[in-house]
Formats: sequence, C-alpha cells, structure tokens
Amino acid sequence: MRTGSVGAHHVRAVVLGAERRGVDTGPLLARAGLSPDLLSVHSADRVPAARFGRLVRLLWARLDDELLGFGGAPTKVGSFAMMGHLVVHGSRDLREALHRARTFYSLFPGGPSFRLVEPAPAGEPGGPDEARLEFDVSGYDDPLHFGAEATVLVAHRFAGWLVRRRIGLRRVEFAHAEPHHSAEYALLFGAPCVFGAGRTAAVLDRADLDEPVLRDAAALRDFLRRAPDGVLVCSEWGSTVTGRVRHLIGRALPTGPVPTPEELAERLSVSPQTLRRRLAAEGTTYQRLRDQVRRDHALAELAAGRVSIERLSRRLGFSEPSAFHRAFRRWTGETPRAYQLRGITSTGPGPGPGPGPGPGLGLGPAPRPLSTRGQQG
Repeated sequence: MRTGSVGAHHVRAVVLGAERRGVDTGPLLARAGLSPDLLSVHSADRVPAARFGRLVRLLWARLDDELLGFGGAPTKVGSFAMMGHLVVHGSRDLREALHRARTFYSLFPGGPSFRLVEPAPAGEPGGPDEARLEFDVSGYDDPLHFGAEATVLVAHRFAGWLVRRRIGLRRVEFAHAEPHHSAEYALLFGAPCVFGAGRTAAVLDRADLDEPVLRDAAALRDFLRRAPDGVLVCSEWGSTVTGRVRHLIGRALPTGPVPTPEELAERLSVSPQTLRRRLAAEGTTYQRLRDQVRRDHALAELAAGRVSIERLSRRLGFSEPSAFHRAFRRWTGETPRAYQLRGITSTGPGPGPGPGPGPGLGLGPAPRPLSTRGQQG
C-alpha cells in the first residue's frame, strides 16, 4: 500500500493563485476535506496526498489553468494531455519525447518553457556524460516557489513514466534561494538540491535520454486518470539509501512489523553501521524515516476511516495506544481522534466521477478526442 502526505505549506501554495484572482477558496478546501486552518502560516500540519490531489483538481476546474495562476499566462486545462498524446505517438526515445514536449509548449507563451542541454556547455559544471533539463520560470508569479518545484517534479516523473523506470537525478538546481521547507525537497526529488543557482534545472545521466519510450495512448489515459494524488510524494527512490529504506518500511506496513535497522541492513546487503553512516550522509536517520512513514500511514488510514485508532496503533508497531497518541500529537499537534473527526466533518461532496487531471502543476485532463484514437483521459 502506497501512502503519502503533503505539508500545509503546499496547501497554502496551491490556493495562492486562486486567491489572487478573487476566488473564495474556503468552499474548495471544504470539498477537498481540508481545514481552513491549514492556510495559517504557522500551521505545520500534514494532509493525505489524496485530499491534496482533490484540491488541485477543484482548482483546475475553477481556474481552467493547469499552472494554477503561477504562469505568465493561463495554460488551459487539457494542454498537458494533448502534449502527452503527441509524445507517446511516435517518440522513439526519451530524447525525442522531450524535444516534442518542448516544441508543443513553445506554442503557448507564458506556459511551461524548458530546453534540453547535452552535454554541458564548456565552462559550466558537468561533463560529457551529463544532460540538463533547464526550465525558464522567470515569468512565474511564484512567491512560495510551488510553481518551480512542481514544474521540475512533473517533468521528472513524466519522463520516468515514459520509459517505465525511475530516472535517477544527479542533482536539482533552483534559481530561488533555499526556502524554509527545503527539507521536503529530498522527498520530492530524491537527489541533492542546489539553491540560488543560475537557472532552474534537473541534471541527469545523458545515457538516460537513449531509453526507449514504452507507453501508449491507453497507458496515458490511465496515467491521467490516477493523478495527481501521488505527485508530491514518492516512496520508491531506488537511487538513494533514504528512498530504499522508506520503501522497505512502507512496504511492510500495515500488515507486518516495521523492519529493524538490522533487518533493513541485511536486505540492503550492508552492515548496520554502514547503513547508519549512509543515512547520516543523506541527512537523516532510521528513527526519522520510520516516523515519517508511520505518520503518512496514520494520516491516510484516519482520513479514510478504515480502522479503529487502537487497531491502527498496533499496526504501526506502537506498544500501546497512548504511545501512538503521543507520537501523533508530536507529528500533527492534535490527537488522532480530533484529526479523524475534523476530516469527517469537513469532507463534503468531492468532484464527480470521470477522468481526473494529470499529476501536479501543468497537467490537466484530456480534452474530448476528435476521433476514436486517443480516448479522453
């Protein structure tokens, strides 16, 4: 079971564009099952990714703008789906797919703009085995940096989806200064992040561009239908020890006990000491990762109302419910019961059935097709 949570900062960020257009976001938050208290700059709460995804879909529908008001001009909902169909029909490899995507978006001034640079230009960091996906976000009205974050994130996730495997990033560079929520970036990108860089870019192995595109129109429809719930969270970063440990812990829950450091080290074919050193080098610890995964499972289970609090505490490996209550208050500032009740009372009717938008900023639902080829996503 894959779960994940999104910080209150990102909730504040996605509603900002709508608020600046005079949209009353209170009803949208309520329909998404989210508390207006999340908009407080002091809130450190986290919410299930599914509720965040519902809010994004509601904002897309209200604004008809896949950039949620951050771009230099609105990008109509459905633009990403059209680009996706262009890419999956006929692109031989990832390099060609990215060039096609760039050509498509160049037709819409004010929308997402990027270029593929390979190899690195002379005099700049990097070597002949490195490629850069550089994004022009200079025209974004993006004080909370969500537009820049999500533009890079969506491009990275979509590229990996096209070739059916995660593309490991060497690093991610951002033109903006390091934000207060920079700790989230390790979870978002699974790679070292540089702030205050000359331009915003995702740096990858040049060889990855030769990977064949393995998706078709049917897969694209499914991709669009399932998103955007998992965009800001991903527990399967195979190229970092942190990601592999998070994945192993998450895979064990909720049916079994959380693996011990010794068990994790054995599965990763290293000694416990080596595992501890590698996690420290990536700025984390076993205890911190265990708490993050247990927190995300707890938020998802309580939001869905699938299990009692007592049973949930046992599933997550707590010795008694009181220990779970203390941990949950430390994570969220409230009791599990209060969180559960708030979700129940705030949840209103969600968006109607049918295809949903794509994952993250800049991805929207497919327009109705002109023929039977390329069905609505």
